Amino acid sequence: MKLQKLVWLLFFFCTLGCSASYSETTPVAETPKHHTAEGFQNVYNKTEKKSFFSFVHMRMFGEDEWADYEASKDTVPVQKADLSRIKAPGDLPQITWVGHSTFLIQYQGVNFLTDPIFSEYASPFSFAGPRRVHPPSISIRDLPRIDFVIISHNHYDHLDLGTVEQIHNQTRWMVPLGLKTWFLDAGVLEENIEEFDWWDSVEINSIKITATPSQHWSGRGLWDRFKTLWASWTVQIEDLDIWFGGDTGYNSYQFKEIGERFPDFDIALIPIGAYAPRWFMKAQHVNPEEAVKIHQDLQACQSYGIHWGTFPLTAEPIDDPPKRLKQALAEANIPETQFLTMAIGETQSLSPKWNQANTACPQHVATTTP
Repeated sequence: MKLQKLVWLLFFFCTLGCSASYSETTPVAETPKHHTAEGFQNVYNKTEKKSFFSFVHMRMFGEDEWADYEASKDTVPVQKADLSRIKAPGDLPQITWVGHSTFLIQYQGVNFLTDPIFSEYASPFSFAGPRRVHPPSISIRDLPRIDFVIISHNHYDHLDLGTVEQIHNQTRWMVPLGLKTWFLDAGVLEENIEEFDWWDSVEINSIKITATPSQHWSGRGLWDRFKTLWASWTVQIEDLDIWFGGDTGYNSYQFKEIGERFPDFDIALIPIGAYAPRWFMKAQHVNPEEAVKIHQDLQACQSYGIHWGTFPLTAEPIDDPPKRLKQALAEANIPETQFLTMAIGETQSLSPKWNQANTACPQHVATTTP
């Protein structure tokens, strides 16, 4: 038990506890780029690095109350995945929530995954660390052929070695700058890895994939923070435009820029969880109120909340993100139908814009698994 608690604390510090202060800065001509001599940095926020011991003190002796995820896990909606529908999707775009930030997205015969983690623990170990309170809604063996996978960054709840070793060379991996070596070490062939800096794109037949900025950081241990890049992603499949946020904090510049460069998002997958205590998490994790701002900055037709309900990562109750999301939408005078949360295992089919006049985002036709 003591070893498991130590592993959990190490995970938390390595993947969530980078910074404890936040201040947004106004961009000026001489603002440094996100590259540094040692790796990468955020452009619009100032981070204060903390030692592992200061983090442990905050986690163990701080005044913030941490919710019991295991006791409240039944408040997260879960349903059995419709495998027949997943194996034979119709003509409409189709998304299925596997859990956390893992989505299966299907359209025009293309199948891809976002930040897949199918392991029980989000951890460097198979026996300890943050343990998922709900299993993946689909097993790897039940997945359809996966054409490509997009990875937002290398934290354990977004990049899982066990999952990579199982999917391995059956797909192409789209990864931020600096992660190719990790995948090569995991046995993935070089021709199956595409490495991206922000705004880099690749076109594969009718698909265009672009790495876009986010405000986060990277690290899988105590000594490799900021060594590899983090990113959000845009995927365009013919007439369908999708944005995947991965994991990010908020600033009032980068998401507006993404929305200006890609003004026609049909679907945005935006993180809404892992935000408390706020004083510690603000720089790297949005809360639901900031997630609504991203939805507005992107000018997305339809958004879905991700990054909640699966792993006990932070202090807020497991069912708090969707509750706060509804409240934030009401305060912003945005219909709840424009920014939804799904049940783990739920599949929705959506009609993209197909509005040549582009006068407004039409109401998406959402067909959920019974």
